[in-house]
Amino acid sequence: MAWLTRSTENHTGTSTPAPNYSREVFPYSLPPLVQFEAAPASLDPAPDIWITDTTFRDGQQSRAPYSVEQIAELYTFLHRLGGPRGRIRQTEFFLYTAKDREAVERCQDLGYRFPEITGWIRATLGDYELVRAAGLRETGILTSISDYHIFKKLGSNRERVIESYLEVVDAALADGVVPRCHLEDSTRADFYGVVLPFVQTLMERGRQAGIQVKVRFPDTLGVGVPDPHASLPRGIPQLTHALRREAGVPAEALEFHGQNDLSAIVPNAVAAWLYGAAANNGTLLGIGERSGNTPIEALVFWLIGLTGETQGIETPVISEIADFYRSIGEPVDARLPFVGENFNVTRAGIHADGLIKDEEIYNPFDTAALLNRPPGVAIGDKSGAAGLLMWMREHRPAEAAGLGKRDPRLLAALARLMTEYEDGRVTSLADEEVHALLDQAFAPPS
Repeated sequence: MAWLTRSTENHTGTSTPAPNYSREVFPYSLPPLVQFEAAPASLDPAPDIWITDTTFRDGQQSRAPYSVEQIAELYTFLHRLGGPRGRIRQTEFFLYTAKDREAVERCQDLGYRFPEITGWIRATLGDYELVRAAGLRETGILTSISDYHIFKKLGSNRERVIESYLEVVDAALADGVVPRCHLEDSTRADFYGVVLPFVQTLMERGRQAGIQVKVRFPDTLGVGVPDPHASLPRGIPQLTHALRREAGVPAEALEFHGQNDLSAIVPNAVAAWLYGAAANNGTLLGIGERSGNTPIEALVFWLIGLTGETQGIETPVISEIADFYRSIGEPVDARLPFVGENFNVTRAGIHADGLIKDEEIYNPFDTAALLNRPPGVAIGDKSGAAGLLMWMREHRPAEAAGLGKRDPRLLAALARLMTEYEDGRVTSLADEEVHALLDQAFAPPS
């Protein structure tokens, strides 16, 4: 493990003449490397935490565009899921096409307070005119912040890019619109050289205008690390703490946006909450660019776990959302937590035996009450008699009443089941096949 002290950081400010690509951390020929601080970031949770949504922005960058009708329905799901206290507080929309603008108007017409409808634009005055035309109170502004973006993508330098960002921020502030600056690629950026002076300037511009500027810090390539010792720029606790305590961003104006490229998206999101950001940005089912965004359904359950109360969140809506996606032809990975078909379904007989005795043994929470999904079992070669009995309790409760797993009829059904696998079967049985198997085993003697 590599240990780093702050004294080796670049403190030269935005006038750095050459890009800083932090090759000691991002060699490109290897996965990103992790450096650690001797002193960890201190836990510093916000007094209140909530979720924001980017299903209609980042969530549309990896799939066919939603129709206006689908957007309105998904927006209603978000409203119901977040509850009357607005635990899903905001959502953001593209504004570029006539269909984008129609979707905004359709959702505005629904009259919901939460989630608040906001915009998303590039940092150009031309894009900002779209926000004016839509009459929105807040807009996200893409302010790419790493030297990879500033020098390689934009072909510019820090001074010119920051100046162009501030021009759009000032235009929004002059109109009384809240700018939400998205620090794209913040987990590969030079924190002390560009992020800190830029964010401090944003805070000062907001103070002068009497409007709190918001900061979203995206982990654009999913390279964030949730450990409190992990160094800047990758360490999410260190980055969150520095934005709060060094850059001066109030907790309620600080928001994390994660990507899942290195499979650390949920731990990173939770770390952002624990170390000072009030808001976490995600998408329904985690659908988003490349490996996806933070799944809102996961954020919902972590928010409840961190705060100790549901706060009006209507968790069973999550299952309705999953069914809606299936109905429009969106694949829902069977292994996804909360929404996948296999989420609380066991194939192991030893697990089924435990669930029969008490579902708490193998179920992390009351999935029937919170998701309208009681624990289930899929019948295969590992199910055993306990798996068959559990399946019967769900699908044939009258016959299962008082039945034990040593019942000879159940064991006869199990023997026939195992014969199929000995003959070469490799797939689980469909419900219809299990019914036929049990019909034969439980048929009264002729």
